[in-house]
Amino acid sequence: MSHDGVGLRAVMRSVAFLTAGALAVPLLSACSSEDDASKPSAAQDIAPASRDLITDGGTLRWAVDSVPETLNAFQADADAATTRVAGAVLPSMYRLDQNGRPQINPNYLESAKVVESEPKQVVLYKLNQQAVWSDGREIGAADFAAQWRALSGKDTAYWTARNAGYDRIEKVERGKNNLEVRVTFSRPYADWKSLFSPLYPKDVMGTPDTFNDGARRKLKVTAGPFAVQAVDRTAGQVSLTRNPRWWGRPTKLSEIDLVAVPRAERTTALAAGRVDLAEVDAAQAEQITLASRDKGTAPLQGAHVSPGTSASASGTASTASGEASAGADAGASQEASASASADVSASASDGASASASGETSPDGSQKASASASGKASASASDDGKPARRTKRGTKAEPADQVAGLSGFVIRKSLEPAYTQLALNGSEGPLADERVRRAVARALDRKELARVVLQPLGLPAEPVGSHLALAGQQAYADNSGALGDQDTAEAQALLSDAGWVRGGPITEEKKTEKAAGSKGKKAEDAEDQDGSGDDGTYIVGEDNKPAEADREQNNDPKDHSGNHQYKSADEQAGGHLDGTRYGHKDAHRDAPAGGAPGAYAPKGTAAPAGAAAGALAKDGKPLTLRFVLPSGPGSEPLRTVADRISQMLQRIGIRTDVSKVADESYFKDHIASGQYDLALYSWPASAFPATDARPIYAKPVPAADGSLSVEQNYTRVGTDQVDQLFDQAIATLDEDEASSLVRKADARIWAAAGSIPLFQRPQLTAARSTLVNTGAFGFQTPVYEDMGFLKKGANPSASPSKS
Repeated sequence: MSHDGVGLRAVMRSVAFLTAGALAVPLLSACSSEDDASKPSAAQDIAPASRDLITDGGTLRWAVDSVPETLNAFQADADAATTRVAGAVLPSMYRLDQNGRPQINPNYLESAKVVESEPKQVVLYKLNQQAVWSDGREIGAADFAAQWRALSGKDTAYWTARNAGYDRIEKVERGKNNLEVRVTFSRPYADWKSLFSPLYPKDVMGTPDTFNDGARRKLKVTAGPFAVQAVDRTAGQVSLTRNPRWWGRPTKLSEIDLVAVPRAERTTALAAGRVDLAEVDAAQAEQITLASRDKGTAPLQGAHVSPGTSASASGTASTASGEASAGADAGASQEASASASADVSASASDGASASASGETSPDGSQKASASASGKASASASDDGKPARRTKRGTKAEPADQVAGLSGFVIRKSLEPAYTQLALNGSEGPLADERVRRAVARALDRKELARVVLQPLGLPAEPVGSHLALAGQQAYADNSGALGDQDTAEAQALLSDAGWVRGGPITEEKKTEKAAGSKGKKAEDAEDQDGSGDDGTYIVGEDNKPAEADREQNNDPKDHSGNHQYKSADEQAGGHLDGTRYGHKDAHRDAPAGGAPGAYAPKGTAAPAGAAAGALAKDGKPLTLRFVLPSGPGSEPLRTVADRISQMLQRIGIRTDVSKVADESYFKDHIASGQYDLALYSWPASAFPATDARPIYAKPVPAADGSLSVEQNYTRVGTDQVDQLFDQAIATLDEDEASSLVRKADARIWAAAGSIPLFQRPQLTAARSTLVNTGAFGFQTPVYEDMGFLKKGANPSASPSKS
């Protein structure tokens, strides 16, 4: 996933993403102060340089997953490449800053504000008088009106993927002159800044035919710094060239070529000189880092600093030499094997990963993706050429590939997206809120974040919100509404739900748990012999064989005797007092010796008391189906799942892991509800009241008797959450709207349908002389400032605005 800049909702949370859950409880207050939202956890890393240091001209070859099926960002099969093209060639009234907050784009707008709120909301846009389409026509009210009509949802002849916000508009009209556009809303709409970004010309939006087919393969009329020159599906390339009618700062690059390169082939393409810029996974980043180190350039630069500290603004060969990332903690977790990135699309369409802009699925929904981060050795092809050993000494790389990669650096930050553990609350043990809360209280989210992010030198902080990320206005750490990791509390919740240790179990014939024809039972599930596909036995509590008994025998930490269960809303109401939550003693539940979850050689006997510690109810053991993708890029995701399984084992919950084909993972399992536990990612949005609602809305019965879940794949929702979302979207006071979003988030935490774990790493390989591009974080790319440094020039602290 990557943020390509047409607006956070374009690839971050698209329409369906925008329709999954309305939330609202007026009596609740947020759990944290707004200080949490002050800065992102990691700064962007784009090697900023002033324009006078950049060569005039040159072609940037930028890797994309595939040539886009459509250039219309509002169609169901739009993807990240669609968004990237739109960001370079079309107007956007607002673009996101480094904190993920919308800011007026002065290339198109002089101002935009709510000028009336009663009896109806009216927004007045004052356009830049120089803004024109590439055919010479002024951008004006006719374009705004055509886009509103096309996306309003009133005319079903338009094959639109989303209409959120546009369906609240009553009329669009010309103001006092051609440079003013008045938009009147039928209902108040807090997220009005999300509209008309991107803005298509009336030539595209004017009729269903031009909307449906006219902008799929070409865009004749544009109004950005670049224009679409050609879409060559055979060659796998989209060519963007300078727009001769562009009125803003002249583009430094003469051309941007978006080149289709599969993720697994990125290092080969970089080494061969086919591309200059590409998102890579951690294993590929390590290859490039080692090649750069050999040459003496800086490896893994990037935004590895703590919040409040500026990140290194480099990426050039002139920066520090072959040291490892300065942000990597020498005492960091040793799980370097868990830091490569794996993406599986959460849409049923094309398998492309969602990002921070607005990718939609065929039903108009936003896309989620399965993701984790973890280093894995990358193998080079055996072509008989001289090779070198990698750092681990296990894989060989051809010498020419090493030489080819030595001119690149890794720029890194945190992606505007987070990985979550989803708990399917529609059936089985997890239909009981107490069991879901027990699962959540068993997790050490800090440990999971460290496993993924610390080896990369990135801030290893767990995400504290479902609806925003650190730096965004609506962010607050509301995890206190659910509570910190607490083994005793988790066990008490399970006891209250009727799950008893050592209870009688009725033998059942073992059946395939994962649905779908492509489901495959994992060899490394919780088998009787505990073996995994890495030939090891995972020991959950090595030095505490009698912990299950100890926890049951009047231990001071055992709440089962006096524990009185409270529902999610009661729990949230009890905690939502506006105070910050303190952390319990992190060592309280640590084993007496050795690291919890240590690995022992295959064949090691299970710890004493393991069988006795199993939980049962009504003759059935407490075993949860953990469904994971099986593709070669998904091993890091499974590493995270292994850690989670170990944590659950400590409280008596067993996990039955099933690996399924990547292409069926989301469609046949997540979307259809054929899982108990799953890992996938959601992008963060600058407009959570709109974009996050479909993800957390309470499922309702459909006309055909089925359950309509929108994007709420956990099937967990409450009326209070829905009400809070409804209130937030109708509130024009930004501070009040943010407060309502925070309250909704606290309710979502308390319901324990999904548990945010960590923000995803963003690793970008860039040619060392390429500046003002890389790991953008939240920020919308500024295409006209990208370019190559002049010979001998060094990047400056910040790009010039002149």
